[in-house]
Formats: sequence, structure tokens, C-alpha cells
Amino acid sequence: MKSEFKSIYFVGIGGIGMSALARYFNNLGIQVFGYDKVETVLTNKLIEEGMSVHYEDNISLIPDGIDLVVYTPAIPDNHKELNYFQDNNFKILKRAQVLGLISADRKTIGVAGTHGKTTTTAILTHILKSCGVDCTSFMGGIARNFESNFVAGKSEWVVMEADEFDRSFLNIFPEMAVITSMDADHLDIYGDKLSLHQSFREYVSQVKDTLFYQSDLPLSSDINSNIAFEKYGFDDADVKALNIRAEAPFFIFDWCNGDSEIKNLKFTLPGIHNVLNATVAIAIAKKLGCDDDRIRKALLSFKGIKRRFEFVINNENQIFIDDYAHHPEELNAAIFAVKSLYPDSRITGVFQPHLFSRTKDFAAEFAKALDQLDELILMDIYPARELPLKGVTSDLIFNQLSLENKMLIRKSQLLNELKNRKTEVLLTLGAGDIGTLIPDIKDLFSESLKIQKK
Repeated sequence: MKSEFKSIYFVGIGGIGMSALARYFNNLGIQVFGYDKVETVLTNKLIEEGMSVHYEDNISLIPDGIDLVVYTPAIPDNHKELNYFQDNNFKILKRAQVLGLISADRKTIGVAGTHGKTTTTAILTHILKSCGVDCTSFMGGIARNFESNFVAGKSEWVVMEADEFDRSFLNIFPEMAVITSMDADHLDIYGDKLSLHQSFREYVSQVKDTLFYQSDLPLSSDINSNIAFEKYGFDDADVKALNIRAEAPFFIFDWCNGDSEIKNLKFTLPGIHNVLNATVAIAIAKKLGCDDDRIRKALLSFKGIKRRFEFVINNENQIFIDDYAHHPEELNAAIFAVKSLYPDSRITGVFQPHLFSRTKDFAAEFAKALDQLDELILMDIYPARELPLKGVTSDLIFNQLSLENKMLIRKSQLLNELKNRKTEVLLTLGAGDIGTLIPDIKDLFSESLKIQKK
């Protein structure tokens, strides 16, 4: 692709998936330009790395000589720049189509699932790199070991998230694939859970060699009789995590695939769900010939992903954890992990619902998950790409909560509310712009601690 394109333009360059692609082409020496709606830490990083980014939807800011336009489905239909490219017959591809072109030239490991795919991709990338498999990787989050969502490599292997949104993963035909979960989500795209599951089955039919899937998923070898099916999980799986226990700040477990065993692995990401993510990553690493001792060291040195169970503050006075969870099952996993690590502490959760459609579809499930907290601060819905839906607000969740210690506030009120309450363990949750408040919350707690010490 390097010889084919000299100048590429990204419409929505600041998105986590788009920016990884932009970094890939920038690494190849191709000129990269792009638009995004807002300036962020990530867009500023792209500029530091040599890319050109602007924040106004204005066709006069588009440079001459663009060979390829890449866009994301999150861009609205009335976007002036995208319409200009369409009206003037530019070569235009969706992000997923470009990933498909890249993966066609390499041996691909595609990591899919309604949740867990970013963490699994990052764990696998770190293990492979640590074991000498110089893979290229496209991740849906900023992996702290690399401080990036893209990692360049020189081997034939590429690891990439296979996103089910907009059926994007159907552009990928991987050698090996992972499916971490198939919970109902993106029902604005699929309509119902059965249609979502059918899309995952289509993805399985495109796998060339081996599928690793969590053992409770409704998948079977009749979907693709030409490949190996490997279940991962606990006692009833082909690849197992056994003897799991929490010893803060680690989760410790044994790994076994029937042929070999690695005992007493220490993992830095808490939660049984993350143990499972590590279990399948190890299975793939072993299949590629990685050494047990190097795998052990890689797990121990894994630093996690920004906004995936990230310890923002971790000391004897305050625990503050931030997590990207935006689906009920992700909330369940994050809250369970916190309670496992801190069973005797009061857990305060702050949750910002993401999307009107998701709130409408899963209000009862959100309420049930959040009821596991000791106290909850619930924020307004973050709309992302959506327009408001009549009657859909955070009240849909709030009114179904059994939890007594709860409150509903706007984003602008959050810092003041936290300033006026004493928390033992704080857990911030959501995929919206709640992440922009994390540095301010950290500063707030740090300042409060200084005052207490005086």
C-alpha cells in the first residue's frame, strides 16, 4: 500500500481506531492529514508525530493531492468534507475496509467480542513482543506498555481488533481469531441479539486456521469445518484458567491446555474476566512458539490499557480506578473485580451512560449491575454519534435502582460533588467524555490529601 498512496486524509482522525490506522500509514512515510470534531490529547499526539489535523468542517482546509480518504461510520451524513470527497469522486474507504486490505497482506490474528477485545489484543501484543514475535498491532485503546494504540512490527503477523460495530469485522479474513463475548449490543445496527450472533458466525466462517472462543458462547464447528475450534474458560474448556485467587494487587492463576501447564501466573489486571483474556492470549502465544518463562514475565510486566481498570490513585488513603465499561456485562465485571480486591471497603461508583439507544435497550440491566455498588453517582447520557431519543434519559436507569445511596447529576456538577464527600474506593465508569475529568478528579483528591496532612 505504501507505493500506491502518497497522501491520505482521515475524516474522524481522532477516533481510537482511526488514529491507529493514521499511525500505521505515518509509520510507512505516507503523508497523513485529517479532521476531527474536537482537539484531544490523542490528536495533539498525532500532530507531534508529524500528522496534520484540523477541527473545523471546512473543505478549504483540505490539502491538494489526496490519494485516499478514510472515514468512520460515526461521521454524520451531512458532513461537508466527506460530501465533498464523495461528490468529487475521490477514492474513499471505510476504516474497516482499510484494515481488511492490510490484513490481506499479512497473517492476521483477529480479536472480536462485544467486550474484552481491546484488553485481549493489548495483552497478546505485549506477550508476543516480549517473546520475540515482532507483530504489528492495531488496538482500540492506549496500551501503557507502548503508550500507543498502534505498534509497528516486521514479522508476518498482525494483531487487530475485529469490531462488530457496523459489521466491520466482516472485512477481515484472519489466520487465527478470538471471540471473547457475544452479548447483545449495538441493537441500533443489528435490531436483535440473533442478528448479532449471525454476524459473529459469518466472521467465524472467514477464519482460516483456528478459532479460540469463550466456552459458554453459542458457537460450534459446523460453522466452519475447515478450522480448529478451541474453547477457553474453566473446567470444561480446552484451554483453562485454574486455581484463580485475588491477592491485591494481583490475580494469580494456573494455565493449562491439556498438553502443558504454567503454574502461579501473576497478572496485573484484576478480575476473572481479565484472567480469561490473558488465558486466550497465552494460548495463541504458545501456538506461535512462545516460551513459558517469557510469557510469565510478560504477564507480570503488563501495564494495562488507559481507561481499562486503570489505577489512577493507589495508596493507603485513597483508591481511584477508572474503567471504560459501557455495557451492563462490563459494569458487572469491573464492579466484581473491585469488590474482589477490596471486600471490606465502601465502593463509590460514578457512571456516565453511553448512547441513548444503549440506555433504552439495557436500562434494567444497567440498574441491576449498578445496584452492586455501595453508592452511586449517575450522570447524564453521553450521546456520541446519536441524536436524543424522546423519553430516554438517565432517569430510565435511576428509577429502576434498588440502591438507596444514589444521586443523579450533570457532568458539570461532578467535581463539586466529589469534593464534598469522603470516598474509600472510587470507580469511574463509562465510554463518553467522563474520561476528560479523570485528571481533575486526581488533582482534587491529591489536594484534599495535602490539606488533611496539614
